[in-house]
Amino acid sequence: MKKLVFATNNKHKLEEIRSILAGRIEVVSLSDINCYDEIPETADTLEGNALIKARYIYERYQMYCFADDTGLEVDALDGRPGVYSARYAGEGCSFADNVNKMLRELEGVAEPRRAAFRTVIALIDESGEHLFEGRVAGDILTAAEGTGGFGYDPIFRPEGYQASFASLGDEVKNRISHRARATEALAEYLLAQA
Repeated sequence: MKKLVFATNNKHKLEEIRSILAGRIEVVSLSDINCYDEIPETADTLEGNALIKARYIYERYQMYCFADDTGLEVDALDGRPGVYSARYAGEGCSFADNVNKMLRELEGVAEPRRAAFRTVIALIDESGEHLFEGRVAGDILTAAEGTGGFGYDPIFRPEGYQASFASLGDEVKNRISHRARATEALAEYLLAQA
């Protein structure tokens, strides 16, 4: 089974990716390779940030790796927060801070409040750098619902469903999410190389 480092310090993302790739690709964490660095995300695109993180690990550890960056793009906010989704409410903010800021900014905006989650994965392997993208469209709810997931999951309802990501549960989310779609594209590529 192919082994890859996932360049993230986010334990929720690590669990989600490991679950999606279970039995197909062994995913190694940064702590597994004794990397405890805070990798800077200074690009102004998801693609740029994913590449920064993957290159950082590859250049320092000479290990094949992948990294992702995810953004929530809200139509009524002209595509914001996008690349700044994780720190929308400011540096060091919590998931709840980001959710609350978004709900405040969308007060009075009529439903449906269209949005899309987008994930870009950058992979560095023996043949170079590769990008994979996953996207899921949906709506922003007027109030948080559900206790599962993380980030904006309590206020994002994917298209075709009547509940938020946080209410749908990990099994459904890991099958239909933006990260699942990007990860499936990554897996298809890796398995074709095997």
